[in-house]
Amino acid sequence: MALYRDETRVKKANPHSAFETVHKPGVKVPYSGIYRCVNCGDENCCNKGDPFPPQNHHQHQSQSPIGWQLLVMAVQK
Repeated sequence: MALYRDETRVKKANPHSAFETVHKPGVKVPYSGIYRCVNCGDENCCNKGDPFPPQNHHQHQSQSPIGWQLLVMAVQK
């Protein structure tokens, strides 16, 4: 679970498809932010345009595949 220090600087997101999509390892990151694996809960900071961590980045206890889902979107002005 992502931690934050100052709750006045965090906004709850309105429904947005960016938070619903699960991405496969190695594909390009669509939004900079913190992504969480939907199967094991591991979190990773990812930059827009970079590839998601590869399948062998970390190993699951089970045979479930790695799938990255946006948890916190970084917004730049």
